[in-house]
Amino acid sequence: MKVTIKLFARMRELVGSNTLERDIAQNTTIADLIQGLQSDFPKLADVAPRTIVSVNREFADDETRLSEGDEVAFFPPVSGGSGAMDNDKFAVTFNPISLDKVAAKVLKPKTGAVAVFGGVVRNVSHGKAVERLEYEAYQEMATAKLKQVADEARKQWPKIVDIAIVQRIGHLEVGENAVVVAVSSPHRGDGCFEACAYAINRLKEIVPIWKKEVGPDGAEWIEGDYLPSTVDAKP
Repeated sequence: MKVTIKLFARMRELVGSNTLERDIAQNTTIADLIQGLQSDFPKLADVAPRTIVSVNREFADDETRLSEGDEVAFFPPVSGGSGAMDNDKFAVTFNPISLDKVAAKVLKPKTGAVAVFGGVVRNVSHGKAVERLEYEAYQEMATAKLKQVADEARKQWPKIVDIAIVQRIGHLEVGENAVVVAVSSPHRGDGCFEACAYAINRLKEIVPIWKKEVGPDGAEWIEGDYLPSTVDAKP
């Protein structure tokens, strides 16, 4: 059987490629595939404890068995913040993001309140100067997971009118918007504030987006602490 392997962020750099093709035997598991990759690329063993795996854009584990044509992705914990079109409510884009334009996506006749969160590139991180950020994403899976985040928020706050989440990738300068979340509801007490906070926090757990901080002392990939698993797959 043949599978396609995608690698992102530091794992792409360790392997030296963002895509690999592998011929595997029937009943091969993720664990078997990882063992073979580590034989070819020994440096991958050093990052194995903090490696996330997806199969066909859903989180997987070591026991997951692979099938012909599967798309397997390996990536580190996410750091948030073809691609989606910029007029979509759930988008990953190389273009600058406007707070007002994202907020306008969730305005409906019954909207009485809109909460907006904007994540902005700052010039310092953990005491180190930052000149710019480089964002990377598993774009197809990221868009699907943005929609999942919105679905989860709607279940918790059913009075929400609409949600939009737009993440920027590529080269970002200090002061630019990296991510914008907008949530609307009939009244301010109907969950728009809570859902907005939930969405940005959940995004940083399960949406496969990573950032590299670039400053006078060099460049460094920034990773989160949450390790998604099959329990974070879309129901």
